[in-house]
Amino acid sequence: MSECAKTQEAMAEICRGSVEFIGMEYIESLVKKFYESGERFIVKAGFDPTAPDLHLGHFVLMQKLATFQKHGGIVKFTIGSFTATIGDPSGKSETRKTLSFEEVMQNAKTYEEQVFKVLNKDKTDICFNGDWLSKLSSADIMRLTSHYSVARMMERDDFEKRFKSNTPISIVEFMYPLLQGYDSVALNCDIELGGNDQKFNLLVGRALQRAYGCGKEQSVMTMPLLEGLDGVNKMSKSLGNYIGVTEEPNSMYAKIMSISDTLMWRYYELLSQKSLKEIENLKGMVESGSLHPKSAKENLALEITQRFHNATLAQNAKDSFDSIFSKKEIPDDIQSLSINRGEWICKVLQDLGFVPSSSQARRDIVAGALSIDSVKMSDENFKFNQSGEFIIKLGKRKFAKIIVI
Repeated sequence: MSECAKTQEAMAEICRGSVEFIGMEYIESLVKKFYESGERFIVKAGFDPTAPDLHLGHFVLMQKLATFQKHGGIVKFTIGSFTATIGDPSGKSETRKTLSFEEVMQNAKTYEEQVFKVLNKDKTDICFNGDWLSKLSSADIMRLTSHYSVARMMERDDFEKRFKSNTPISIVEFMYPLLQGYDSVALNCDIELGGNDQKFNLLVGRALQRAYGCGKEQSVMTMPLLEGLDGVNKMSKSLGNYIGVTEEPNSMYAKIMSISDTLMWRYYELLSQKSLKEIENLKGMVESGSLHPKSAKENLALEITQRFHNATLAQNAKDSFDSIFSKKEIPDDIQSLSINRGEWICKVLQDLGFVPSSSQARRDIVAGALSIDSVKMSDENFKFNQSGEFIIKLGKRKFAKIIVI
């Protein structure tokens, strides 16, 4: 294959699932140069370690970083050891709670252990932005602030909304985009990736590289925010609609099997290592009736579970899931209950007659007696926010089918 053909193939894979590019020509020139001369380029993505574990939503970016590594990229996986102590309100309506340095570093350690499930370790540098941001003097900070106006900062959508609604915005929050942008100066980045809610911050990095005379302006690529299990909101631990990458195999497999048939294709596009052509073939088979949607979803669940565990554990998870949903383990006379979206699990258990009160339901859930679609549930505040059918089990003998409409 010629260098030109390799570049075209690489760009098709790089563009897959993306939302927006700023500086596409520069990216293409970097990939082309790699195939012609072997010269590599720098790709950055920043992650604030606000919680100890990552979920599949984070791995949309990881997948794209891994794609860049295949085509010449050296990844600067930038952990916000400094910026996480400030708090970024991107896409939020209020200031985010800040973390102590000790909390940040403890969470960051788990990130290092998780990212290499997808990224090539030999082509990844783990960076901590505290290494350079903490060394900035007062004069350095003043110089940094001089490169951006308040008017430009107020163009950021969440700041504008909060200003109009008289919701407080602290001055330190204006610093976050500047500090994140300075990361690109310090690392001499060629490309920066982020969620589509991070576009403003990514463009600040581009502007600061110009202001600091870096001799380049990083290209910016934004990726969509992966919908969680409810199929509506972005995947988030706070919403309880996430699939954690450290979850045990049975839970991971079962959660993937619980997503809707429509959302399944979104997960294929953003998380699967199958080519776009292979995914289109699968879609065609499902649409023609030659492949059941459940089989396509099983393939996806196996692939993702295997990536974060191994083939044996993934197959065991599938076997366990299949056995739980066979008639051998679920009574023939299982009762069913139709509910509206948003119903609280404790109320559902009470309506089924499984518990005499919501207080007892809470105690049973906390004790680990409840499972939904074979996944143990310990969140007594869980709500059924996704339409569909679910098998719930309380204790050893209480089964019910829940139909969420």
